[in-house]
Amino acid sequence: MPGQRPAVRRSGAAVTALLTIFAMLLVAGCSGGGKSDSAGDGPVHITFWSALRGSQEVVDEYNRTHTRIKVDFEQVPSGDQGGWAKLSNAARAGNAPDVATIEYPQLPSYAIDGVPRDITDMLPDSVRRKIIPQAMDLTTFEGRTYALPVDIEPMVFLYRKDLFTKYDIPVPRTWAEFESSARKLKKAEPDSRIASLFTTGGTLAMAGLAWQAGAQWYDTSDKSWTVSMDDTPTRKVAAYWQRLVDDDLVRVEPSSSQQWRAHLQSGETAGWLAGAWAAGSMMASTPGGKGKWAIAPSPQWDPEKPSLGTQGGSTFMVTKDSTHPEEALEFITWMVTSPDALRAKLSSGVSSAYPTVTDLVPVARKEMDTSYYGGQDIFGLFQREAELISTRWKWGPRMVSTISSGDDGLARAGVGSGTILEALREAQSKTLPDLKSLGLSVTTR
Repeated sequence: MPGQRPAVRRSGAAVTALLTIFAMLLVAGCSGGGKSDSAGDGPVHITFWSALRGSQEVVDEYNRTHTRIKVDFEQVPSGDQGGWAKLSNAARAGNAPDVATIEYPQLPSYAIDGVPRDITDMLPDSVRRKIIPQAMDLTTFEGRTYALPVDIEPMVFLYRKDLFTKYDIPVPRTWAEFESSARKLKKAEPDSRIASLFTTGGTLAMAGLAWQAGAQWYDTSDKSWTVSMDDTPTRKVAAYWQRLVDDDLVRVEPSSSQQWRAHLQSGETAGWLAGAWAAGSMMASTPGGKGKWAIAPSPQWDPEKPSLGTQGGSTFMVTKDSTHPEEALEFITWMVTSPDALRAKLSSGVSSAYPTVTDLVPVARKEMDTSYYGGQDIFGLFQREAELISTRWKWGPRMVSTISSGDDGLARAGVGSGTILEALREAQSKTLPDLKSLGLSVTTR
C-alpha cells in the first residue's frame, strides 16, 4: 500500500514479542537479553538515530558532560521521507542503532515487528512518575512499556486575535460557537476562513478531533484488534466538518503548503487547529504575524466534560539490537528528564513542543520569547490542556498506510468526490488486509 514501511521479520522471539499486548504475541520475547557488553577501560559507545531538530545539540551536551557513555549520532530523514524505512531495514539486518526516535502513531507497528525492546522492568518507578500518565499510556500496552515519550502535543486553537477583535468575533469555547464564529468571520471578511481542512496530514488531524469526541479507532480490550474508524463519535466529527466544508466555512488545502502559509500570512485563514508544537512553527514560518496571533484552548463538545486529543509528539526507544541497553536507557532518560537536555534542544531554534515531564515546563517557558503572542503564557495553557487528554485512545498497528489512504480520501472529499466519513471508511477497509496479514485477530464494529 502507498507509504507502507517494509515489515521487519525476525525470529520467533520477535513474533512472540507482543502476545500479551495483542493476544497474538508473547511479551517475554521483547524484554531483551541480559547485561550490556563490558565497557573495558574506555567509555561505552551507543548509537542514536533521530530526525528531531536539536538532536545534535543534545548529543553534544551529553558527550560534553558525561564520560562513562558516549553517543554517536546520525541525523535521519523524518517519517516516510526515509527515516522509518531506514530503521526498518536496519532492524531487519540486525544492526539497528541502540536508540531511535519514533512518533506515537508508528510505535505499535514497530513493536509488532520486534524493533523496540520491552523496557518495563528496566525503567525505574522514579522515572515513570515524572512523566505525565497520558504520555506513558501511549507507549505502554497491556502493562508493558516500549518507549519513553519526550513530548506530547495537546490540540489547541491558534487564531488571529486582531481580526477576531476587529469584527467582535468570540473566541469559540465550543464547537457550536466555532461554527458560529466561522459564519461571522466569512460575513465580515468574505475572503477569510476560520481554519483549514487539510488534504495532507488531515487524517492525523481528524484522529485528534475524533479522539477528543470519545472515538476509539482501535481497541484491544478483548485481546484482539477491533477497528472502528466510523464509530459514533467519529461520525459526529466527520458530519460536523463536512458541514463546514459544504458551507464553505473552512479552506480545503494541503498542510504546510505555500498556499496554506500564504493564507495564514494574509489573514485569509484566521485560525489553525493543531498540536502545541504549532505555536513555534508559526513563529518561525510567519514572522510577520507577530502581535497578531494568540492561542486558545481547543473548542469542546461539552465544556462540563472537557476532553482532548493530540496531534504530534515523539518517543525514544531502546532497540532489540542494542548491545548496551542499560546505557541506552540511561541516555534516553537524560534526554527526557534533564533540564540541560531541553536547554540544549531549544538552543537549536524556537520550539513550543510540550515536554512530558512537567518539571521541565519552567525551563521551556524561560527559554521561549512569547512576545509573538503578546507575552501569553502559552506553556501554562499547554499544561492545563495536557491534563485533559483522554487515555481511551490507542494507535493501530499499521498507521503509515492508514494515514496515506485516509489522506487520499480527504483530498477527493475536498473537491466534492466523496465525503470525510467515506474517506475514513476507505482508510479502514484498506488497513484491514494489512492487519490480517500480520496474523492478528481483527474485527470491526
